[in-house]
Amino acid sequence: MSKGPGLFTDIGKKAKDLLTRDYTSDQKFSISTYSASGVALTSTALKKGGVHAADVATQYKYKNALFDVKIDTDSSVLTTVTFTEILPSTKAIASFKVPDYSSAKLEVQYFHDHATVTAAAALKQNPLIDITATLGSPVISFGAEAGYDITSKTFTKYNAGISVTKPDACASIILGDKGDSIKASYLHHLDEFKRSSAVGEFYRKISTNENTITVGGLYAIDHSTTVKAKLNNHGTLGALLQHEVLPKSVVTVSSEIDTKALDKHPRFGLSLALKP
Repeated sequence: MSKGPGLFTDIGKKAKDLLTRDYTSDQKFSISTYSASGVALTSTALKKGGVHAADVATQYKYKNALFDVKIDTDSSVLTTVTFTEILPSTKAIASFKVPDYSSAKLEVQYFHDHATVTAAAALKQNPLIDITATLGSPVISFGAEAGYDITSKTFTKYNAGISVTKPDACASIILGDKGDSIKASYLHHLDEFKRSSAVGEFYRKISTNENTITVGGLYAIDHSTTVKAKLNNHGTLGALLQHEVLPKSVVTVSSEIDTKALDKHPRFGLSLALKP
């Protein structure tokens, strides 16, 4: 693939991941195994509120094709096949779920040194088409995306964004929700090894005149332990502790509390992922 700009979905992703990734109020356990033939098998159990769910996922790579199959407790089977380099600098992703055949989707991604373009279509009777384009370089990029409903001949979405990325920082601005919202974020690494980072995000919903400001941070205590925290102007405080108990095996404990309603019980989440 090229060394040009990333996908449109990459704009603002680093800041978003620091503020949201691994924060959970659920209980989750997963274990992964790998066979000599290259097949990866992951079993996951999840408790969300009072609901229990589980799934089994397999992954196998053959030449330039990657096959992912996931079976859950609702007896649905999700299959995703990813082909790389069918054509130079091109990736194709096909997915479908059984028995919900209307969920089938085909996406094609093209990567160039100065542009990235994707096109996706829902393979059903009334198809939806999504198109994204990003221009620029790994340092600065401009992007836009649009969704179109062929049946109603209306746009389901149109958004635009800009991103600036440097070795020690990245900033982005996204105009979303058909121009009804704006999100600006900034992430800064406080040391050259990226053991500590700070992030800030401003989100404004124009139609409701609602603003949300979130600040957060990450600090790696040592090579196996990381802590994260975040706070927004509505008083929601989140904290997270992640520890690598074994190589590639991670336990995560997170909590969230409303500082403006301390009489309410905080929400706790626990995640354990075991890998060989």
